[in-house]
Amino acid sequence: MILVLTAGFGDGHNTAARSVAKAVEKLSPNEEVIVSDFITEVHPRLASVLKSLYQFAIINWPSSWRWVYSQMADVKPGDSPPAWQLMLVKSLQKRIETHRPRLIISTYPLYAELLSRVKAKIETPPLLTVITDSISVHPIWLSAPSDLICVADPETQDVVERFGIDRRCIRVTGFPVDLAFMKTPAGADSGRSQRILYLPSTSLTWFGQTLESLRPLLASGVQLTLPVGKHASRLHHTLQRFMDSMPGAKIEIIGWTNRMPELLQTHDVLISKAGGAILHEVLAARCPVVIDYVVPGQEEGNANMLLDNGCALRSHSPAETGRAVAQVLAEGGRLGNKFRENMLALSVPDAALRAAAFGLEIAIP
Repeated sequence: MILVLTAGFGDGHNTAARSVAKAVEKLSPNEEVIVSDFITEVHPRLASVLKSLYQFAIINWPSSWRWVYSQMADVKPGDSPPAWQLMLVKSLQKRIETHRPRLIISTYPLYAELLSRVKAKIETPPLLTVITDSISVHPIWLSAPSDLICVADPETQDVVERFGIDRRCIRVTGFPVDLAFMKTPAGADSGRSQRILYLPSTSLTWFGQTLESLRPLLASGVQLTLPVGKHASRLHHTLQRFMDSMPGAKIEIIGWTNRMPELLQTHDVLISKAGGAILHEVLAARCPVVIDYVVPGQEEGNANMLLDNGCALRSHSPAETGRAVAQVLAEGGRLGNKFRENMLALSVPDAALRAAAFGLEIAIP
């Protein structure tokens, strides 16, 4: 059995966990693979509160979140676990003793520390840690040892090595995205309207103003697709008012969806924040992107990776977002096509298989 540990603080950890789990199942069809948001399983109420606070902070208090994020870099594991970790350590030990996994894969930084505490009590399986951010790697990822570490790119490998990690313990695999991205991206349909995919993650006011910035494009026949997911209730009234004001506009609203590979492969430009998962999905699908928000600290490296390689535009206001999208779509998508060409060197749609293969190499036979 292989245990994959994740946590729902941001979508990237879960995306990486699910993708690696599917890859392990593909490479080792008889393997039992369990994906667990272990923090939520052990502390459901606490996890729910912390996740809500995290989402609120990154959207509404970015400066405060930057401070918290930087302060966490100075926190060092003590000899004894803090009180809130005690149940996690005990439960993880019980999980290992009960299921006897031959490998643990972690896509969230806390689990290396928890496992190191369990290791002081019982024998533990090898740990493969998949770091889900590029370049801006928080020290907490490396506060406890892993047997192997997978990173998205050579630049992140250099960053991890500067933290004192032996280069022989680091593998450059790309970010583990859904295996569906390995299919050839769908080409543009002849004669179809240009398409904008918008993943809203900013404040309600910013969201409404961004819709207004897209109004001229929608009036010209451009299609807008909005997967609102967990933001559905928060955005409902603003979105409904905008749609009522443009009754003829081509606007498609999608709730929770597992169609992201298809959506990214069939749209001409994405508007999104700089999450580790979504920007690597962008690269896998080779979909031009306008980055409209960067979570301070943790997402800056993700954004710079695309911007420095000529694969994206960055906007700092809703009005800039509208202008940037228009720029990508202008002249039949000339700039967007240039972005796609630049993405070829960075696109790793089989990253999950690479990470899974390295994990299986170190698993207990």
